[in-house]
Amino acid sequence: MKKLKQKKTQRETGKSTNKFFKISFSMGRASHYVILFFAISVLFFILLMNYSTSPIDKKNVNVLVDIPTGSSFLKVTEILNQAGLIKSRIFFYSLCVKKKAIRSIRAGEYEFNTSQTPAAMIDKLLRGEIKNYRIVIPEDLSLREIAAILDKDKLINKEDFFALAKDEDFLESLNIKAESIEGYLFPETYFFDRSMSTRQIMKIMVSQFWKKVTPGMIKRAGELKLDIHKLVTFASLIGKESGDDAEKPMISAVFHNRIKKKMRLQSDPTTVYDLEDYNGKVLRSHLRRSSPYNTYLIKGLPPGPIANPGIDSLKAVLYPASVNYLYFVSKNDGTHYFSSSLDVHNQAINRYRYINNQEIQ
Repeated sequence: MKKLKQKKTQRETGKSTNKFFKISFSMGRASHYVILFFAISVLFFILLMNYSTSPIDKKNVNVLVDIPTGSSFLKVTEILNQAGLIKSRIFFYSLCVKKKAIRSIRAGEYEFNTSQTPAAMIDKLLRGEIKNYRIVIPEDLSLREIAAILDKDKLINKEDFFALAKDEDFLESLNIKAESIEGYLFPETYFFDRSMSTRQIMKIMVSQFWKKVTPGMIKRAGELKLDIHKLVTFASLIGKESGDDAEKPMISAVFHNRIKKKMRLQSDPTTVYDLEDYNGKVLRSHLRRSSPYNTYLIKGLPPGPIANPGIDSLKAVLYPASVNYLYFVSKNDGTHYFSSSLDVHNQAINRYRYINNQEIQ
């Protein structure tokens, strides 16, 4: 009996020992996997951090990409990949997950430099730092000339631009009581982006006009029996005639004096305003051409502005110089010679024409 009990005890001890070794072996394998997983995770994290803080490449090249509205995350990554901005999709995806960017990337046109890091690129997409275009609109440009500047950077649809320029409802919404937006697109330095519509850009430019034209200016215009549209039209003539801001009050005085004496304004730029794609000198034949804007033929101001004047031209209308001049002629250096009589004016024409011919020779 003792022997049987001893054998039984030995068998039970053996089973327990085997079970212990099996458990220990299983735990050992599990620990091995945990350590392996931890090591891989640490290595991946190190590689991810290295990827996120290293330049996309060393070429230092600017790259433009356009993210359309409504693009999925996969579509965005495909656009960036085709632009050469993603060197590792798995690391890029992981970085986007880490930054919670999967559903937060904003649409628009972006400019990236390949010296940027992927982390900086993603941050830019999250902030929606779309590319801005610095647009300088000089004074006294026509509607067509402004459209050409905006179209150069593909900021407008030209067809929409010209249609809106004469759209009654749109003009009314901008408080423009005229048949065209000509004269109300204020010359300024603007920052536009391609996510803006043609309508938005035109609205911004007109709103700048209304910021510059103060209630005091409108009141002063009323004292001179000028409404807003006539004020802008008058200013556009001064702007086109002047090459020197200091002379604007003098040119304004000439036009005011001629209107008082019921003389035609005889402003050369008005004779070619409605000629499409005109670029050159005003010829004698232009002075005789039939046009509702030709102030050699019509009395008073033309029916609308011939350009988009700046604040100096607008103020010159309101505050002309106290002089009795009726004529001026170009001195071919951006300034003019002013006179009160036709005889003196003709003498000045001959003098400066002779000087100009001598310079050409």
